[in-house]
Amino acid sequence: MSVGAWEPQVGGQQNENPWEFDRDQLRRLIAAVITEDSLTEELKEEDKQASRLIRLPSQHWVEESQHWNNDQLWQLIRFFALAEMQLTGWDAGAESAVIPLAKILRQRKAPLEREQLLWIRKHSNNRYLPYGPL
Repeated sequence: MSVGAWEPQVGGQQNENPWEFDRDQLRRLIAAVITEDSLTEELKEEDKQASRLIRLPSQHWVEESQHWNNDQLWQLIRFFALAEMQLTGWDAGAESAVIPLAKILRQRKAPLEREQLLWIRKHSNNRYLPYGPL
């Protein structure tokens, strides 16, 4: 009996990033938070079930943020803060998408302003927002 060596597949056979954002869905999430502070009536059922978005690894948000301007990122922050409070299964704690999105804004030299920080505090009970565990 011989023992062989395992060799990983190379050359595009493995999907390096199995996650792909649905930008239409992100636009719907932004639209929902712009029109209302209550998400339960504004969202389609499929969007309410997309709670995996809030817990995606930071790197996914870093890459996706290149497609969005600062105001759109702020609207996504607002959406995720409200979603944790209003939608079942969206609680994320220290894994919240708000954290990498706020960091991206800081890196763009557009940090959250005082009014935005106060808005997050008022509309969220997640103690890790907006900057994560210290």
